[in-house]
Amino acid sequence: MVTLPNVGAVIALLVLMLATTTFVVLYVRRQRLYAVLSAQQDALASGASVEISHHAYREGIGFEQGFAQLTNIVDDKTFHAIAAEAAALSGVERSYVPTHKKGGTIAYETLIAQAPTIVQLYTSQQMRDAVSNVVGMPVRPTPINDQSSLSLLIYDRPGDHIDWHYDHNFYRGRHFTVLLPIVNRGCEPGSLSSTRFQIKHPDSVSEFATPPNGLLIFEGAKVLHRATPLAAGERRIVLSMTYCSDPRSSWWQGIARRLKDTAFFGIRALWT
Repeated sequence: MVTLPNVGAVIALLVLMLATTTFVVLYVRRQRLYAVLSAQQDALASGASVEISHHAYREGIGFEQGFAQLTNIVDDKTFHAIAAEAAALSGVERSYVPTHKKGGTIAYETLIAQAPTIVQLYTSQQMRDAVSNVVGMPVRPTPINDQSSLSLLIYDRPGDHIDWHYDHNFYRGRHFTVLLPIVNRGCEPGSLSSTRFQIKHPDSVSEFATPPNGLLIFEGAKVLHRATPLAAGERRIVLSMTYCSDPRSSWWQGIARRLKDTAFFGIRALWT
């Protein structure tokens, strides 16, 4: 007697095979894209001519607590070029996580294609040295397939913010977040927005205005932080850079990083 296969099991198997094949195809395509982007990034890095002030004024709570703030870190010519590139960029991806975050993001791959000076700044030895000097150890950029390695954070609608969080570390080494405010404009001419960058301590909260061309360096996995909501008529654009003392990762760290990135860059982050 011939037994017919269970129809439900066959359908489930076909769906699984289709999903697996789709994932593999998309993953391979992404890897080919990253090979092209890596070559473009190397070409940009070889022509870098940015200038960093190694004597920038340090203020705030100091890095002994995992945080430092610098002022006027980038030379005027480079900063104006960065600001011009940020203003001309397209490809903003809006995301909204109820009660946690609302805002726009421009991913690393878009910046490689459209913002050469921004990429040169991130990959430059000057910036790496400046961050290394502050944190007290050599650091390197995180991998190109990490969409958050280099990104632009866009806050341009009322209520845009990100609530209390840690920047989880998905690498073997210590991981540092570096924020360069490019635009921070309030409603009044020449004023800063009402948004404040805050750090939570066990019994207090430190608050920082973030004028353009300052630099915030902190160990996000250990520093609880947030950016308070933007008011109507205000605008903030922040360049987010991440560096690591050892940017290698285990397989499970890679999976966790991909899952996190879906909140910023959508489902495509799963096959990065």
